Amino acid sequence: MSELQYKVLVGLEIHVHLSTKTKMFCGCALSFGEEANSRVCPVCLGMPGVLPVMNKQAFEYAVLAALALNCEIAKFTKWDRKGYYYPDLPKNYQISQYDLPLSRNGFIEIPLESGKTKRIGIIRAHLEEDAGKNLHATGNFSQVDLNRAGTPLLEIVTEPDMNSAAEVRALAEELQRMVRYLGVSEADMQKGHMRFEPNVNLVITKDSKEYKTPIAEIKNLNSFRALEKSIEYEIGRQLDRFLEIGEVMEMGNKSTRGWDDVKEATVLQREKEEAHDYRYFPEPDLVPVELTEEQLKDIKSRLCELPIKKQMRYVNEYKLSDYDAGVLTAERATGEFFDEAVKAGGEPKRVCNLLTQVGLKLANEKGCSVAELGIKPDGLAKLAMMVESGEISATAANTILGEMVKIGKSPQELAEQLNLIQKSDAGELEKIVEQVLAENHRAVDDVKSGGKRSKKAEGFLLGQVMQKTRGQANPKVVSEIISKKLS
Repeated sequence: MSELQYKVLVGLEIHVHLSTKTKMFCGCALSFGEEANSRVCPVCLGMPGVLPVMNKQAFEYAVLAALALNCEIAKFTKWDRKGYYYPDLPKNYQISQYDLPLSRNGFIEIPLESGKTKRIGIIRAHLEEDAGKNLHATGNFSQVDLNRAGTPLLEIVTEPDMNSAAEVRALAEELQRMVRYLGVSEADMQKGHMRFEPNVNLVITKDSKEYKTPIAEIKNLNSFRALEKSIEYEIGRQLDRFLEIGEVMEMGNKSTRGWDDVKEATVLQREKEEAHDYRYFPEPDLVPVELTEEQLKDIKSRLCELPIKKQMRYVNEYKLSDYDAGVLTAERATGEFFDEAVKAGGEPKRVCNLLTQVGLKLANEKGCSVAELGIKPDGLAKLAMMVESGEISATAANTILGEMVKIGKSPQELAEQLNLIQKSDAGELEKIVEQVLAENHRAVDDVKSGGKRSKKAEGFLLGQVMQKTRGQANPKVVSEIISKKLS
């Protein structure tokens, strides 16, 4: 029996809430956590005789995101009704886009563990409205909250270019960074601002023959963990089904499955619908949208350096590690603050250390971004330069940065006030070194012997000098004096 091999294929549908003030086709405010059914009107409920009006900002946000996804932007697009019944969709149809989406044929690059990137194709990105929400928390009945009904959604559909759960997670995380950078969505997972629906199947090779397993779509995943875990489970389930009963694509239709977070298993919900099941037809109450060159140019001007490009620049230009570059580019405000500090003269790695070791911790404690801590990029650059010149130690710089946030003084003022300026006067330090050498004959002999204990003894002598100067001696200058005297 020949060895069985298989390849995982995953395509992803992602729904992203756009952060507009009002809904897609009416003036109801978008606000999370409000009293149930307090943000509804006849339009978002689909009452007879009402007329929807398109939210211009939602359309522009969608085009901006599509441009960042390298999509072709349609100059003419229209709206369609996608018909289906759900308790949280009272008008029995969803306004969406079918044959003329606002964008298609793009790609996104995702980071791989190897440090390289992989290009994932984007089939289309289009606008639609969200449904409401069913609640099952009270008694033996369900409730419906329609506050979410009509929220503008950007639906992004990828090619089945991902070959592991880890790659799918990388795409989801990269997309979250991207829409936050662009400012088109808060992408807060806890508020359901991003929902994922992976389509998973396997290509199995056995006895020199190739088989494909039926595609399973896993619905409404709203955490990276659930996304990754559900795909891993589905890969194992489809492989088991092939081995146990030989299930292949020809034997079964596409299916829709849910994710049970407690059992950590996917559960069959229904056979997958095809496009014709939705009875699409043109939305008669909305006019088509025509995008002019001037409007497209204006939206393009709002693009920024995208996070993965910024991350690669930090690695290539500033020689930062992938980890450091990833931390600095997690939020746009942090990356821009770092760039400004480097532009002001701060050595990149030193500025990075100050931000990642102290700045981000303080920002997290205060619940704000680094840019909102009250320090300026040029102040951080000056602090980094003081470390580079040996004026203060790296440890002292961390203390000073904390004080800069607390009381807002310059790094120079704080270094003097806290008595953290390092002694670099060679003449003054030479006297102290001589005293230490005179008091520690054994360590001196160990250094001079050049044996195994030499390095340790040298460190001990340096520590003695630092102790006598209460940590104010410049260790680099002290080391040079000790080496010179004992060589």
